[in-house]
Amino acid sequence: MSVLLRPAAETDPIRVGFLHQRSRVAAYSGFISREVLEARTAESFGEWWAERWRWEQETHRMTLAEVDGELAGFSYIGPSETPGAVELYAIHVDPDHIGTGVGRALMIHALKELPSLGGDRAVLWVLSENHQARRFYENGGWHPDGATRTEPINGVPVPQLRYSHPL
Repeated sequence: MSVLLRPAAETDPIRVGFLHQRSRVAAYSGFISREVLEARTAESFGEWWAERWRWEQETHRMTLAEVDGELAGFSYIGPSETPGAVELYAIHVDPDHIGTGVGRALMIHALKELPSLGGDRAVLWVLSENHQARRFYENGGWHPDGATRTEPINGVPVPQLRYSHPL
């Protein structure tokens, strides 16, 4: 299987939204109710990404992973509110491509791109109960740095941990 990584184009954020919604439902349904996760539709995610990309494309980078011409995953990086850091905002992989190397390819690419955005380290936030994602990031050299926060997912507060990676 060959993974093609490419920068996002103007029409990609809608497709990204559909993948993002599928990815979240699959990844989080073990600890967040399916009803809560499905409260936000794939269409609304697509609209959200299209709007976000329109405003942030000059300062952020979205990379798409394609397998056989189909969208298999994406990453999103940019400036961070954490002083001295840049941020990996998202890596989401289509549930059919989990464990195939798509996520790893996106992470390796993001780690190569992040230094060009400034900062001496990269940070990301991961849901505390998402043990699969935590293992994925830890295997990629990320480490929890002790910072925590609680952010809502469709109105439900969810605890998160911050991970760091030196650049």
